[in-house]
Amino acid sequence: MSHHGFVRRRPFCTVWWVLLIVLLGWVWQERVALWAFPDIISAYTAKEYCSCRYVMASDAEYCHGYVKQWLPTSGFNDDVASKRVTVGGMGRSNSAVWVGERQGCRLDP
Repeated sequence: MSHHGFVRRRPFCTVWWVLLIVLLGWVWQERVALWAFPDIISAYTAKEYCSCRYVMASDAEYCHGYVKQWLPTSGFNDDVASKRVTVGGMGRSNSAVWVGERQGCRLDP
């Protein structure tokens, strides 16, 4: 009886191993894009928040809600005096600064 149950469960185990191997293969192929992903998140958040805050002149609380991501950000800093927003997330950090009325915000290199 117990031997029979083992045989029944085994195909699922095999399927999970195949899926894991496929996933690892995909991660290896996409490693450059995946490595850039944390940078994209913090850069996007910094630029969107900067635009919301200084181009659209919305209040900080509204803009925080506007740029809230599924992925965690840390080290969020809104320097009102220099109109510079710095966002850290997943080990990377990016800044966006308000340039002017016509140019809006730009990412710092």
